[in-house]
Amino acid sequence: MKYLKAAVMLTLAFLLTGIRLPVVSAQQGPQPKKPAPATDTTTTDTDQPPIPSQYKKDKEVPTSLPTFHSDVTAVQVEVSVLDNKGNFIPNIPKEKFRVLEDNVPQQISTFSTNADAPMTIAMVIEFNNLFQRYWSQGWYETLTASYGFVQTLKPEDYVAIVAFDMRPEILSDFSTDRMKTQEALQRMRIPGFSESNMFDAVVDTVQRMGNIEGRKAILLIATGRDTFSKLTFDKARKAIQEGGVPIYAISILQAFRIMADQYMGPMQRMDFLQADNEMNTFARETGGKAYFPRFFGEYPGIFQSISQALRNQYSIAYHPSNQAKDGKFRKIKVELVNPENGEALKIVDEKHKPIKYSVIAKGGYNAPREVE
Repeated sequence: MKYLKAAVMLTLAFLLTGIRLPVVSAQQGPQPKKPAPATDTTTTDTDQPPIPSQYKKDKEVPTSLPTFHSDVTAVQVEVSVLDNKGNFIPNIPKEKFRVLEDNVPQQISTFSTNADAPMTIAMVIEFNNLFQRYWSQGWYETLTASYGFVQTLKPEDYVAIVAFDMRPEILSDFSTDRMKTQEALQRMRIPGFSESNMFDAVVDTVQRMGNIEGRKAILLIATGRDTFSKLTFDKARKAIQEGGVPIYAISILQAFRIMADQYMGPMQRMDFLQADNEMNTFARETGGKAYFPRFFGEYPGIFQSISQALRNQYSIAYHPSNQAKDGKFRKIKVELVNPENGEALKIVDEKHKPIKYSVIAKGGYNAPREVE
């Protein structure tokens, strides 16, 4: 037992203090490829255009052109209804949905069900020298989650790979070519810096996806710890809310944290608890979901749950009763109700047993501002 305890304490010290482990020989694992040097966030492969950004500077507009005001405001909400096993519950009629904006019921104007529509996914993956050293537990778990999710995608789905340590780096742009995706994942072998700028990486990806139409989402694979971002949590949270891109988060190293908990200090425990809370907040407020797997056997179920939530959604639109263009954040809540009495809807299975379910939708949006 004393040797086991010493081994666990030594491994924990490596992870939490940043001591560099020696690289294993090629006979012990796959031959690593030297990663490309870190580049600016707008740098991509030479044969691929950068991910579209909504923050390009427009040319100066002549003052002689007429101006106009638009009073048409519609809010689009993608909703998933999942049972306690993560399976999508279909065939729920429009009249059983209720949308509240700042606790005020709204009139649904359009309602549709999207099934098996193509997706556009940005995989934002933490890959640093603190938790993903070559052939470490974090390295193996990160690649397991990354490769595993890619295998669940359909041929018509678009996917981009973004890895981050001190800065986000676009390893491959949005493409249906799985060879380019595999090449991008192959570059994640030997990490560079020990920093983890999660806030900057997620916000940068959200902003770049602003002009992409159709069903889109971010899959965040990370420990959740942020060490060096320029953005604070509050600023990142606001930018993510404004971006409106659903975030599905998978937290890694949960099992190792449980094993090493007795050797952690109060500050280390607090850092990891805060990391879990931040990932959960990003997911919940954008209409996504956060997962905290403790065993590798949980990953197939997680991938299935994410796929169900993304591919099977109810699309709802409404014109808000509050037409003030003040730029303020407005909370959205979607409920399932019995239209006859307004009570929470009860869903039963084929054996008439009640089903526990959850309604997943974005937590709100920022109202537009008056055009000047």
